[in-house]
Parts: sequence; C-alpha cells; structure tokens
Amino acid sequence: MDGDPGLTAAPIPAEAGIGLRHPHVAAFLAGRPAIGWIEVHSENYLMPVGPRGGGPRLKQLEAIRRDYPLSCHGVGLSLGSAEGLDDAHLTRLRALFDRVQPGLVSEHLAWSVTGGVYLNDLLPLPYTDEALGVVCRNVDRAQEAFARQVLVENPSSYIGFAGSTIAEWQFLAEVSRRTGCGILLDVNNIHVSAHNHGFDPEPYLDAIPPEAVGEIHIAGHFVASLDGETVLIDDHGASVDPAVWRLFRSALARLGRRPVLVEWDTNIPALPVLLAEADKAQAILDALCPYPAVGHVA
Repeated sequence: MDGDPGLTAAPIPAEAGIGLRHPHVAAFLAGRPAIGWIEVHSENYLMPVGPRGGGPRLKQLEAIRRDYPLSCHGVGLSLGSAEGLDDAHLTRLRALFDRVQPGLVSEHLAWSVTGGVYLNDLLPLPYTDEALGVVCRNVDRAQEAFARQVLVENPSSYIGFAGSTIAEWQFLAEVSRRTGCGILLDVNNIHVSAHNHGFDPEPYLDAIPPEAVGEIHIAGHFVASLDGETVLIDDHGASVDPAVWRLFRSALARLGRRPVLVEWDTNIPALPVLLAEADKAQAILDALCPYPAVGHVA
C-alpha cells in the first residue's frame, strides 16, 4: 500500500491533543480547530492490503493528517496473548502506519484474542514471570514488524489475580527495560485501579522510568455502586475528574513535559467541549512544565 507522498512522520509535540472520533471528523475537515495533535484508534482505519486501498474514512484521516501530527493507538493487537500475535493483523497495521506516518504508535498491556477469536474488550493479565515473558516476546515481535517503537499503556482493572507475583508498575517497567518499548502512562487508569484495589497511586508513578514515558492519557470515568461499594469504571464518558487532574499534576512533576491526550469515547460531546478539556490540560502543562520541553521517546 503506497503512502501519501506528502506525508512524512511528524513528531508528537509535548502539547495537549485529543482523541479524534468519527462524530468530530466533519468539524476537523471544515474548521481545522487549534489543537496540538490528534490520536486515532488504529483498527478503525484498517483495510485490505492493496494498491491505494482504503475508503472515505481513511482518505478523511489523510486529509486531516496533513495538518496535524498523528498518533495511532491500537486496541486489538493483544500483547498478552500466549499464542502470539496475529501476523495478518501486524501486516495490516504496518500498512496503515506506512501510509499515514504516525509520530507515535501505542497498544495496551492486555489480551483480547484467543483461538483466532477477537473479543471486544481489553482483558487483564496475571503479573507473573511467565506472563512477563509472553508480553516481552509479543512486544519484540510488534516492534520488529512495525520497524518502530511501540508505547505500551497501563490498564484499568477491577479484579486481580491471586497468582500475581509482580506489582503492575514493576511489570510494566520491566517490559520496557527488556524490549526497549516506551510507556503510554494513562493517569486515569492509575486512579481507577488504585481506587478499585485500594493502593496509593503515587508509588506507581515513582516506579515508572521517566525516560520511557512517551505519552500521557487522561480521561473521565464512571462511578458505580456494587454491593454497597463504590467502583470506578474506565468508560471515557465524562470530563476529567478533579482527582485525575491532581494525579496528572503529580505525573508531570516527576516526568516533566510530555504529550498529553484527552480521551472521550462514550457519551461523546460536541467538539468545543472536548477542546475545552484539552485547553485545561494545556494550561497545566504550560504552568508546571514551561519549555524547553521533552518531545517524544525516539
């Protein structure tokens, strides 16, 4: 699949960006809103491999990509699958990346495929030496296939495995150390998991190697009641919670300036509402981490 000859990889700036979802595409094409960069879900733009394959959705993304640095965020690679990665899926992702030239590529510390069946969820892993070996092999395979670094995102979770022997933050840091992958630090996920499991989120931040963090995510979440207990659900369906903003500030104090993305995937608001959330993130970046800035992990 040939790429647009006018597109070259543009580094993701250490500014606030937003997740571009389909309801906002028309507004982007019409108005080119002021935002530092955008991120899309890779699987929304896959197509059969072929000469200039694709369709209207991909062509719209290419038109937007000419004006904005782009990050591609995967949701279906299944880095935690013991059976390994799907070669066909890797090939289609590589074709997409070659075509739109993203500045960053990322995936989740989770699994979502078994026996060739794709599950519509990001499922948790036991944090053991065996699982660590599986994830590292898969990350190595993905980075080889893409010929680029992958950022791995920490998950949100609601239950833990009794057999886990490694703390999540240690597991993630070790994956980065062994494979050279970067880390996509999702601050909302840390807050959600810390609340649900009863741990302090600050030591989590302390354990993450700053030099590995190439991107930060923030988002809203849903507060639910289950058997009389409050559970936080990572639904990306609301504005960023004040507690997440506080943790975001703590992350910046440790890491320095980084690209930060506001995610909003359900109950999607009008574009100005999402841009206003990004403006809040930008104001915090500028106040706590004025330039010169760290750009992205090479």
